[in-house]
Amino acid sequence: MLIIDTHCHLYLEDFKEDIDALILRAKQYGVQKFYLPAIDSEVIDAMLQLEGKYPENCFAMMGLHPCSVKENYIDELKIAEEWLEKRKFVAIGEIGLDFYWDKTFVKEQYAAFECQMQWALERQMPIVIHTRNAMTETIEAVKPFASKGLKGIFHCFGGSEEEAGQITDMGFYLGIGGVVTYKKSGLAEVIQKIGLEFLVLETDAPYLTPVPFRGKRNESSYLKYVIEKIADALLLSVEEVAAVTTANAEKIFGS
Repeated sequence: MLIIDTHCHLYLEDFKEDIDALILRAKQYGVQKFYLPAIDSEVIDAMLQLEGKYPENCFAMMGLHPCSVKENYIDELKIAEEWLEKRKFVAIGEIGLDFYWDKTFVKEQYAAFECQMQWALERQMPIVIHTRNAMTETIEAVKPFASKGLKGIFHCFGGSEEEAGQITDMGFYLGIGGVVTYKKSGLAEVIQKIGLEFLVLETDAPYLTPVPFRGKRNESSYLKYVIEKIADALLLSVEEVAAVTTANAEKIFGS
């Protein structure tokens, strides 16, 4: 099987001591590509170092995470834009809206999100979206850009069938990770209604670890449990889930 982890923060300190062993474990299961979303300027060096160490496997994005949108967000956007001018990235992400922790910078979050979606349109790049406690607002913000051809992934999707439909109607994909294994999430039931056509796999490592390791550090080899849950929900083989989600990821990222 060829499996793609479309969203993992393997450059963080959580993996400093055993990143080589972690990537080997993932490869042994079939995970051959790891897409690395940016957060803000503080992680860029570490992210690019990991990509440089594993150029055939790790692929960097560029963008400003909504939780990093603060007073200095214009400076942060300038740094991200300068990087986009310097070299190629696979996507602009992760970007979006997050109203869970703090609503101090809601206006600035919208401004940063719209700015980065415009960059993606101009550069014909996909985007990877983070949304928390802001699904309706995020969908509405994306619609005018989607109508102009913007594509991408709603990372860490955990919403309703109706929300999934709104997202896929725009031509966007749903990033499915460890949440699907949580009994109370209801995500497996949503997947039963929407099928595989617009699904991609992700871990969000080191976060959102699937059952049976929930509460511990997540890693890309744990996609095994996500794939098994999706396969069980759709009465498909794990091989078919892997094949279709990999093909979907390749459509988005172009490789």
